[in-house]
Amino acid sequence: MARLSSYEITSIKRSTEAVIGESSPYVLWLFGSRANDSLRGGDIDLFIETPIDIPNRAIAMCQIYAKIILSIGDRKVDILLKDKKTAEAPIFAIARTTGVRL
Repeated sequence: MARLSSYEITSIKRSTEAVIGESSPYVLWLFGSRANDSLRGGDIDLFIETPIDIPNRAIAMCQIYAKIILSIGDRKVDILLKDKKTAEAPIFAIARTTGVRL
């Protein structure tokens, strides 16, 4: 299903919630090579989708990244964040279609 440990998944979810708010709705997708059990290695590609308005998406992504790294260690993590104001992009559809919901 996903080549992440339960600890890593929990840490990613907690990091996301710490930044966007524990009570804020969101959907978290793991996509890319880590979503494929038959592959090895690879970075952690995350797509976070929320219907709320994030005042500064760049800062939010950096904060989520920092919290993840502090929790699971220095890893290559790529984060996409789509909030209420973000226009749809082809990469979002790819993440939804090929990814695994965490």
